[in-house]
Amino acid sequence: MMRRVDVKERARAREQRVLELWNKEDTFRKSITNREGRPNFVFYEGPPTANGKPHIGHVLGRVIKDFVSRYKTMSGYRVVRKAGWDTHGLPVELGVEKQLGISGKQEIENYGVEPFIKKCKESVFEYERQWRELTEAIAYWTDLDDPYITLKNEYIESVWNILATIHDKGLLYRGHRVSPYCPDCQTTLSSHEVAQGYEDVKDLTLPPSSR
Repeated sequence: MMRRVDVKERARAREQRVLELWNKEDTFRKSITNREGRPNFVFYEGPPTANGKPHIGHVLGRVIKDFVSRYKTMSGYRVVRKAGWDTHGLPVELGVEKQLGISGKQEIENYGVEPFIKKCKESVFEYERQWRELTEAIAYWTDLDDPYITLKNEYIESVWNILATIHDKGLLYRGHRVSPYCPDCQTTLSSHEVAQGYEDVKDLTLPPSSR
């Protein structure tokens, strides 16, 4: 049955009406269950960190991810889409350091490593509700009710299992590279962490002959 388009309906009202219809009819779940027996296309989302608020950049990334999954669904695949939460990394630790008013490895050890880890685990879901609201508002279809979470043992063990399998097949090798290093944290930095604020500075403590 064709529905006449109300050209006077506000865009947000139309979006809300469609979202409510999809929710009422469980359209996302049905897009998976009604394709039982079809070839699978499994999409694990590269997970965001829920200890920071979502922004417009996250919307763009999620819209592109959704395009791929919807295209595969319309192509006849059974598309299993699993959300995830990244609960590791320097941004999490820095956020907790700021919250506690401490800085650096020595002060973390003085505070206590185990209590610090507990604080980190508590902080990573601080903005989960906002992430869920954003995800639903932009109609990004993914399974938020059963996500993979990188701090859980089953996830960590699965990563070690994958590494062990790669090693057993002789595909794991040792290499050497130059990595950015944080003297304060006493750890190497990922490209994402470097991008948060990296700059070249002159160290005036070195004598001219050493420069």
